[in-house]
Amino acid sequence: MPNTASAIRKVRVIKTKTLRNQMVKSALKTAIKSFEASLKQDDAQVKTDAFKLAVKKIDQAVAKGIIHKNAGARKKSQLALMLNKA
Repeated sequence: MPNTASAIRKVRVIKTKTLRNQMVKSALKTAIKSFEASLKQDDAQVKTDAFKLAVKKIDQAVAKGIIHKNAGARKKSQLALMLNKA
């Protein structure tokens, strides 16, 4: 339990940031799952659009510090390999 006024404010800020981080992570996971689902389709345009969206979401998460930049680069590389194999 926070005792000082600044600690009480910090708890409020942390709650807000945690919600924002959860929203970004959820959107990122959704984009990656939709990309993986699009790999089963025959349309190349759908695959590339889903890939671009997933990469954009990864870049946004890296920019906001939600995932590490090396983790983002690794994930983009994995998705690119999946796209090239499909």
